[in-house]
This record gives sequence, structure tokens and C-alpha cells, in this order.
Amino acid sequence: MTTLYIDADACPVKAEAERVATRLQVPMVLVCNGGLRPSPNPLVSLRIVAEGPDEADKWIAEACGPGDVVVTADLPLADRCLKAGAQVLQHDGEVLSAANIGPRLATRDLMADIRSANPFHQGGGAGFSKADRSRFLQSLDRLLQSALRD
Repeated sequence: MTTLYIDADACPVKAEAERVATRLQVPMVLVCNGGLRPSPNPLVSLRIVAEGPDEADKWIAEACGPGDVVVTADLPLADRCLKAGAQVLQHDGEVLSAANIGPRLATRDLMADIRSANPFHQGGGAGFSKADRSRFLQSLDRLLQSALRD
């Protein structure tokens, strides 16, 4: 059975994901360290994991598998979920796959090294836009419908 897992601590598209999951009748699991209110929606469950670095990531990576969809911006978690057979979607609607996760991880590591070498770096990513939200909804709908057919 297909399940939608959300790395929920800093996810800006929880409400959108819930709407798509409800329309398609797919169970959705919000995984976090706490601080979220449970949804009254019977298809949505809240899994609160222990405090600590990567506890939510560990839980999601162990729970997901073939036929599931995971929403996360965390590239190491995405890599683990892909290896477990799940499909992975970022908040901006980009679908991650075995073909694009390696270069994304390498770029992430390179940028971390560059930022740590420059104490004056004050960067930040681009803001989350309406276009990102729309792209996310389209991609999530497509991935879930595909998973339900398989």
C-alpha cells in the first residue's frame, strides 16, 4: 500500500500534501521531533520521534519502501529513501532519482566546504514561491497516482 511520508519539521507544503493525499485516499505520515498538532483527518497520522539530530530521518528511511513517496529537502535522507525503493519529492516540486541524487549530494558537500572556508558568507537560498508550491502540487499528484497504479 502506498504511503506518503513527510519530513515535517520545516516542511512548507504540509497542507498541500494533505489535500492531495486526501483526494487520492493515500495515508500520510507527518514525522517530526514535536511541535506539530495532529490533524483531524483520519488519513493523516503524526509520528513524533525522539529529540536528536536526524531521528526523523532515520525513522522515515526505515519505514519507507517501494510504492511510497517521501517529501523532504534533506538530500542524505532522500538518498536513503531512494535506495529503499521510495520515490522522493522536494518541497519545490523537484523529483529526486537515482540519476540526479549523486550530483546533488556532491554539490551540497562542495557548497558546505566553500561556506565553511568563508566566514563572511551571508548567503541563503531563494525564497519559496507560488510557482514552487504549484510545481510541488503537480509533481506530488503525478507521483502518488503513479504509485497507486503500480
